[in-house]
Amino acid sequence: MTWVKCSCGKQLRLPASLPEKAAMLARHILVPTDGTAQSETATDVAVRLAKALGARVTFLHVCPLFHTYGYLMEMLEEDRATFFQRTEEQAQSYLSVAAQAAKRAGLDCDVVSERDEHPHRAIIKSANARGCDLICMASHGRRGLEGFLLGSETQKVLTHSTIPVLVIPAARA
Repeated sequence: MTWVKCSCGKQLRLPASLPEKAAMLARHILVPTDGTAQSETATDVAVRLAKALGARVTFLHVCPLFHTYGYLMEMLEEDRATFFQRTEEQAQSYLSVAAQAAKRAGLDCDVVSERDEHPHRAIIKSANARGCDLICMASHGRRGLEGFLLGSETQKVLTHSTIPVLVIPAARA
């Protein structure tokens, strides 16, 4: 095993070398990102895993749909066109950070931005459409009322996906 330092400062332990059979574990990894530190950690893990396995990587950001009754204050203050433009720019920013992590590791990657009311649905649909055989995503560690109200997209992906999911847990303080 070897210790690797992520861009977020955490230390991860990964196999120093993987046997040939391990290359069959994943040939194409989908990595959803929402720009959080937890997503950046999942990105680092996925990039290192893809490099070790010789797998392709696709990064995905799911933008929300515009609703006049939205849960985000920005939806109440913007018109539809402004909201779409701002969220697409935000998505490209998040995806650019992920793509740079892959480039630093010497990997080519794809970046995709989707719009869906339910991020877990877009994640699963995108993974299936692109022939991914692994989804690597962060768990934000929401609990209690926050977890109940916001839900867990990771939990929904785990529940509904037929593709294996590697969950990178949120750091516990």
